[in-house]
Amino acid sequence: MSNHIHPTGTSWDNFKETLLTPEERAEIDLQVKLVGKFIEARDAQHMSQRALAEKTGIKQPVIARIESGTSTPKISTLLKLLQPLGYTLDIVPLPKKETTLGGP
Repeated sequence: MSNHIHPTGTSWDNFKETLLTPEERAEIDLQVKLVGKFIEARDAQHMSQRALAEKTGIKQPVIARIESGTSTPKISTLLKLLQPLGYTLDIVPLPKKETTLGGP
């Protein structure tokens, strides 16, 4: 996303700050990142949605809805889709926020 000024006088980034809580923004950012990495992994394997559907038993239209962002998969579905692509999910610590001298 760019920070260009919108005709309404605000950027999308600034506007969405007023609409969404930090938790909602984090959830959307995570979903976008997950879907993007999933598509990258499938493309890297030169595997079509149809071929992935055949390997996993998850119907191709379901995969298409996940990739378009119109459907949010369960973790079990995502794991099932990632396995034949050579990926899995992991929990990692958040980066530590740096404090400045004299700060909290």
